[in-house]
Amino acid sequence: MVEAVVFVLMAVGALGGAAIVVLARNPVYSALGLLGTLFSVAVLYVVQLAHTVAAVQVIVYAGAVMTLFLFVIMLIGVDRAEMIEESLPWQRRIVLTIGVLVVILAGTLTVSGFDWVPAATVTNPGVTSGTVEAIARPMFTGWVLAFEATALLLTISAAGSIALAHYRRRDG
Repeated sequence: MVEAVVFVLMAVGALGGAAIVVLARNPVYSALGLLGTLFSVAVLYVVQLAHTVAAVQVIVYAGAVMTLFLFVIMLIGVDRAEMIEESLPWQRRIVLTIGVLVVILAGTLTVSGFDWVPAATVTNPGVTSGTVEAIARPMFTGWVLAFEATALLLTISAAGSIALAHYRRRDG
């Protein structure tokens, strides 16, 4: 039952973030919508007991790729003036109330002895064999050349984008 509720909440979050990516006029808001989608998908991975994939999702995509996206947005230059006056004064209170309710609900469930472990581990304990060690051993032994080539390619692309940005700034 808990998996179904988490799935529905995270699916709505992922779809909402995807809608923001497509519909937002400001590229920074679009990037934040993508970040929300990536975090929702990471939670879905955790529910499916793919903890390593969830960690990679957060570290690589939500961390590194989103940083690159925001750097590109800053290099392109979003020089539109933004409204700084608050048009929805009650919005902060609603978000604070929802946050407090979520913390109270999680605390109540934890104190009452709620079982946070997904049902898949109870019915099939072998499902949790996708540990970091089981994934890292072949990656750093049999696939080390591809891993290093990818790291080299990402380093070269980052250095190239910095060089292009510096060259463009010097001409202007």
